[in-house]
Amino acid sequence: MSGWAARRFWEAASAEPVDAGFAIALDGRLVRTPGKALLVVPSRALAAAIAAEWDAQDEKIAPETMPLTRMANSAIDKVTPQRDAVVEHLAAFGDTDLLCYRAESPAGLVARQAAVWDPYLDWAAQTLGARLQPHAGVVHRPQSPAALARLRDHVAELEIFELTAFHDLVELAGSLILAFATIHDLRSVTHVWEASRLDESWQIEQWGVDEEAQKAEKIRAESFTSAKKFYDLSRKK
Repeated sequence: MSGWAARRFWEAASAEPVDAGFAIALDGRLVRTPGKALLVVPSRALAAAIAAEWDAQDEKIAPETMPLTRMANSAIDKVTPQRDAVVEHLAAFGDTDLLCYRAESPAGLVARQAAVWDPYLDWAAQTLGARLQPHAGVVHRPQSPAALARLRDHVAELEIFELTAFHDLVELAGSLILAFATIHDLRSVTHVWEASRLDESWQIEQWGVDEEAQKAEKIRAESFTSAKKFYDLSRKK
């Protein structure tokens, strides 16, 4: 990114209106992406939040504390030039959706998956017009082509910045349906994330907590929350 350095060199970051949206400026100098494009986002709210990430930096810059900046860079440099490929990649999750692969045992896990995951599948059938069928076991079973086509259409409707956030939601949750439920505000972000980690939570209950795994899980949960925030901010006027 133009202007990126190991140490802070600016006094103040700001959101600036430009022809294509809103840019981020450091002491009046417009920030660029790693690909050298201007970092321009579709809403003032998102630009202000990104500027706040820059203003929050101490003497040494910590890129890991700037998730909105990272996603904005990705939207411009990565998603924009290969939008169709990203749509197809995400739509493919519908045929292997996490919610459709159920445990065969023990009975407690089988019941919990049904109680937590079935409502999401029912919602997708009613709201998205796509009924996915769950089954026991890990062997792939193709879903209805009509349902998959409907889900693809919904993915294709997303704008670039929405699609970028959606990409992270799908990849982190392992579920196209849970990602759609998140952006539609069906449940809280926490509830959806916990639904995506149901199997892991069950294992923890049986075998206890692995501290290293728990640290990695916390980072993934924070990334999921950041993706939802990015999606919401990108849609604000």
